[in-house]
Amino acid sequence: MSNDNQRLLNPNPNPNPNPERLLAIPVKKSDPVELYRPLRNLVARKYSESDAQKVESVLETLNKCRSDMVERGDLSLPMQRDCLIHYFKCLCMVDPLFTAISSDPIVFVWYDAFYSEHENGVSSQRNSIQLEKASVLFNLGAVCSQIGASCDRTTPLGRHLAIDAFNAAANFFFKLWKDFAKDVSATLDLTLLFAETLYRLCGAQALEIRLQQQLEHNNNDTAASSALQQHRCAVTFRLVSVNYQIAYDLILHDSAATEHVFSFDRTWMTHLHQKVKFFQVEAHRRRSSILPKSQLPKTISLFRSCPLDHDAVSVTEKLVRGICCWSSLFRSCPLDLDAELVRKIWKLKHKSIPKQERIPYLDLLLSEYSSFKIIDDGKLVANPWDMPPPYPTYLEILSSSSLSIMPPIPLKKSEPLDLYESLRSYVALKYSESEANRVEGLFKTPLFSMTTSPNPPIFVWYNAFNPQEDSSQHNIHFEKASVLFNLGALSTHITLSCDLSTVQGYRLAMDALYDASYWFFILWKLEAEKSSATIDLSVNCVQMLREMIAAQIADLTWNCPHSHSDGSSLAEYLVTLRCRKAYDLSTLGPLAENFVQSSIPQFLESKMKTRHVQTDPSDVTEQFLSGYCEAQSLLREACQTPSLDLLSEVGPVMIKDGNLVINLRGIGGDELPGNHNNMTIDRN
Repeated sequence: MSNDNQRLLNPNPNPNPNPERLLAIPVKKSDPVELYRPLRNLVARKYSESDAQKVESVLETLNKCRSDMVERGDLSLPMQRDCLIHYFKCLCMVDPLFTAISSDPIVFVWYDAFYSEHENGVSSQRNSIQLEKASVLFNLGAVCSQIGASCDRTTPLGRHLAIDAFNAAANFFFKLWKDFAKDVSATLDLTLLFAETLYRLCGAQALEIRLQQQLEHNNNDTAASSALQQHRCAVTFRLVSVNYQIAYDLILHDSAATEHVFSFDRTWMTHLHQKVKFFQVEAHRRRSSILPKSQLPKTISLFRSCPLDHDAVSVTEKLVRGICCWSSLFRSCPLDLDAELVRKIWKLKHKSIPKQERIPYLDLLLSEYSSFKIIDDGKLVANPWDMPPPYPTYLEILSSSSLSIMPPIPLKKSEPLDLYESLRSYVALKYSESEANRVEGLFKTPLFSMTTSPNPPIFVWYNAFNPQEDSSQHNIHFEKASVLFNLGALSTHITLSCDLSTVQGYRLAMDALYDASYWFFILWKLEAEKSSATIDLSVNCVQMLREMIAAQIADLTWNCPHSHSDGSSLAEYLVTLRCRKAYDLSTLGPLAENFVQSSIPQFLESKMKTRHVQTDPSDVTEQFLSGYCEAQSLLREACQTPSLDLLSEVGPVMIKDGNLVINLRGIGGDELPGNHNNMTIDRN
């Protein structure tokens, strides 16, 4: 090991102080409060009794979440995170109700997290919902920091979980700092100064663990001495130094904050001072390794590496890496061009479509894994936070007598294939029989890792538009491309089954079209060029399907009943333009031959007419759904990470004792493997 790397990892004349210690943030405590009855009475009084019945499930779950959050002391850290996230969603849904409370307001009382006696709590009658939201976000950051501090960082999987946990904590405190703390006048821990301090602290700790990961990788990599690797380490050292320095200075230069931290734990300031001193020296010493922009590759990610260390040897770690890579991809992929196009059109009409108002009707109506649901007659259901899926769905919204708005995109067919034996044999051969035993249950689910195998499975898929043509390959990208195609095609089938004469049917149809466009976008950008197969997976075909879907999105956005629009010549022009592009692509070479028996070209030729439009009044459920989308938007912006979701006891797959296992309770079974109650905070 080089001397440079030993300075961070091992004792030396100028060692990294306390490399094993990570600071975990304590949670805020609160007094119990009854929410269900006063909020239900308010809805019945302000709207109607029928409206109160529509949302009473949300109010019941809201009340249960807060009661469990405040009063239950038996919740593990992952369960606390699940409860807080669920409560925050419910809280955002009922936000509009608090502006209507005039007499006998609901009062929340919260205590400073850094006062262990929990005295001198602060209540807020004005802006009480803002205090509640800010406190919940604080606790989400605190719980994530405690998860990060409790992880076993001697393993690649533990380091990855710790990095994700501290990054999530940092992002929650960032949201608190930028959006919520400024609206509350409460305890010192909720001030802008403390919110920024905790954001910087958690971010620095995440970067420090990542830096240890980089240096350990460099020690085992023959290319570690490359200028690019040295550049990455130098930049990370600088970032760690900057974040620790800001966190330390914020506390040190405010006498009240300094006294506050000292009263909680005097060693915090000493610890931070040592970190600042060490990383300042190391960052200064390595500054010459930072390359000018002209010498960097055109496409480079300095701080985003594989979710797991490069020394990950366990098959469990490989599987988690695959799950996290694809989850991150689906969450962070660039905005769909079609959705962006619709936003631009709305702006031309002087109407914006905020991101949080994109209500996910596919999940709320049809997904068995969404705990929030819309059911009969627009009633909202919020299943309890600790109730695992599957959840009941509202399939009645699908109607066979619906309007035919576009031709269906046929699904690709495939030959049956047993993946269990080939995958298990490969794991046993590459790793060991014991590793195969650890994860064999996963090979019966879609969550498997495909790599080079001596006897790889052969995937056989038929052309969706010409079923007589097929392709058989070992290529995993061929399998991925085919699955993505069917996800997009299936979404168009959902659109076709929607009753557009109803508000919910229209919204479900729109959401399904956006979903179809998204899946074809992923296919176009990531897999189409990697799979040389049937013509339906070609780049031209996928582009043609996306143009057709874009035309339909524009058409329904402007010219269908229940859209909030009055139609326009611009919309008609856009539909015509998109259909023309799709038609031109469909008549080129091999595509034209494949579409001989398809109605798609005829549909594109005729799709030039629009329909009149009616608008739909909003009600209490609309306000609740807008709040739900606000919460989803905030939580989706890097505040949740796929690896932390694997600690949840209500998900389909979870980590248990370092293994990735099927959560039988999470898929409707009777058992719940795994117990994370032993996750403790290292305060030494």
